[in-house]
Amino acid sequence: MLIRLGRLQGTFRAPQRSLAYSGSVPTAINAPPLPIHPALTGLGILERGWLSSNNVLVHGDGAGATLIDTSHCLHGALTVELVRRALERAGSGERLARIVNTHLHSDHCGGNAALQRAFDAPLYVPRASWDAVQRWDEDALTYRASGQRCERFCAQAALAPGDVLATGPRRWQVLAAPGHDPDSLMLFDDDRGVLISADALWENGFGIVFPELEGEQGFDDVAAVLDLIERLPVRVVIPGHGGPFTDAAGAIERARVKLASFRAEPKRHTRHAAKVLIKYHLLEERQQPLPELMQWMQQTPLAQAIWRKLDRPERTIDAWVQSLVGEMTDSGALVLHDGVVYDA
Repeated sequence: MLIRLGRLQGTFRAPQRSLAYSGSVPTAINAPPLPIHPALTGLGILERGWLSSNNVLVHGDGAGATLIDTSHCLHGALTVELVRRALERAGSGERLARIVNTHLHSDHCGGNAALQRAFDAPLYVPRASWDAVQRWDEDALTYRASGQRCERFCAQAALAPGDVLATGPRRWQVLAAPGHDPDSLMLFDDDRGVLISADALWENGFGIVFPELEGEQGFDDVAAVLDLIERLPVRVVIPGHGGPFTDAAGAIERARVKLASFRAEPKRHTRHAAKVLIKYHLLEERQQPLPELMQWMQQTPLAQAIWRKLDRPERTIDAWVQSLVGEMTDSGALVLHDGVVYDA
């Protein structure tokens, strides 16, 4: 089952007001599921957008379902309703038996608390992130540095590279996928050739390589993970964002081209990351007066680090943010109307 929500998550254009999820279910949820690849039979794929990651519901054939990634906390009520509907579609009174996070960026784990309240299911997180979760260290989890929102949650179990996650008839190899996030995992069903790649591989690229922004090595890890994926007998990829795809070789080639361009010109990656940071923040806020956006960037440690890494462009952060917003409005990523910046 594939349900594609995309922009139904609330994106709007100026001068409209934001429409948060109010409890009504988008029409797409009630529509007939879209056709999927045969290897995905028995999986419920909820394709979301950029603020919220995709959700993958692995049906358990009587053993209970497993949900992989939970999207953003702002969409928590919607994610609960989506999962409830997907379980109902499965029939036989299937329950949610387990929640798994591939990594702990807020777009992948923000719905954890809401889902645990709704379904009382145990949460599995990457082993390398276990301690930070249990003591709720927002510095180690990077929420404070990046200015991301995430409702506090507790984990009951952990997964590490080399583990095997059993979900009904499927056995998922747990694979390390550092680069975008040092602790990130992928899941691979070798029998059916299904790879849940999170943000290590999208159909056109991969997630921002956060270690590089912090002065640590990350590009080599991205390259190694792409090599690993290339060696796997992949038939279909379920990425963290965007629809499932079958041309893994093509996606790997495109990712390598992008990686090569970032390696050749690291500041290109850093500048791209600055725009992603602003875009993600506006996806959360929906709209914000330009002076408040400037203040947020001044107070966000990652934004400050990026500005310094780029050799303090425009001499001040305010002027730099104004320049970035101008570029992003020109490209259609944002809308600036009467001094207010809107997501587009």
